[in-house]
Amino acid sequence: MDRECGTRVSADGSPRGARGRRRTTLYALAVSAAAAGLTLVACRSLGAAGDPAVTLVGAGDIAGCAPEFQDEATAALIARIPGTVFTAGDNAYPDGTTADFACYDASWGAFKSRTRPAPGNHDYETPGAAPYFAYFDSLAGPPGKGYYSYDLGAWHIVSLNSEGDIPAQAAWLERDLAAHPARCTLAYWHKALFTSGSTHAPYDAMRPLYRVLYQAGADVILSGHNHQYERFAPQDPAGAADAARGLRYFVVGTGGAPNFYGFGPPRPNSEVRYTGGHGVLKLTLHADRYEWEFVSVAGKTFGDRGTQACH
Repeated sequence: MDRECGTRVSADGSPRGARGRRRTTLYALAVSAAAAGLTLVACRSLGAAGDPAVTLVGAGDIAGCAPEFQDEATAALIARIPGTVFTAGDNAYPDGTTADFACYDASWGAFKSRTRPAPGNHDYETPGAAPYFAYFDSLAGPPGKGYYSYDLGAWHIVSLNSEGDIPAQAAWLERDLAAHPARCTLAYWHKALFTSGSTHAPYDAMRPLYRVLYQAGADVILSGHNHQYERFAPQDPAGAADAARGLRYFVVGTGGAPNFYGFGPPRPNSEVRYTGGHGVLKLTLHADRYEWEFVSVAGKTFGDRGTQACH
């Protein structure tokens, strides 16, 4: 029955050879066959010429124990979206304590095994963000650092720490990107470098990391911190429009925290702004392009979607 898959999978999850069928859309099918040395794997959609599409979904500014938090509503969205989950910081309000993370665990904790987090300033309200690192353990990268990278399909993904040592991260990031020269690269962290939000101003300390990503030809950056959604056109590190090499920037501080923030005058290259409703950002990552879709919680109608080729 694995003839419909195009790829056989061994008991440890590694591919054992592909048939390479050329179809516009191909659905992989795998079945449990322990006697044959095979294991059950999730099916996934394959794009043109067998291009595997993977999903990255999430938001920042997520959970708290107070009843006004809407992390259960956004968790209901993620429950219907398979793929890797990112968090863009401020995972557990108000102070990132062990008790606060128990409330995170009651909602988004259902996806912990497929979550790749980033920390935020509220996670660091407890010294060293110790409960954050204890809760996520190896999923949060090397202990105490809060930055790491991984590959997802054809993409290279980098989780960075806006509360950490920026020069050390910049040096590490240069080495990491040189060692992983993927065509498509995405990064995420908490405090937004580009934002039209009226509550938290652009966090200029992250510009050196943006510059390293730009010079390496990266494509997308995700942030949180401001409790709203905003999408920017591709920009260079100075914030000038750059359709050829610029990175598209999203602010997705809509994971569940209440008290939505307002907007000031739109910053240059701001294309879409939304406040007043929670939701998650779903990214479908192909080998040469990406699609984005903002998915609102039940009862809200706002949406934003599009597609763009990688550099």
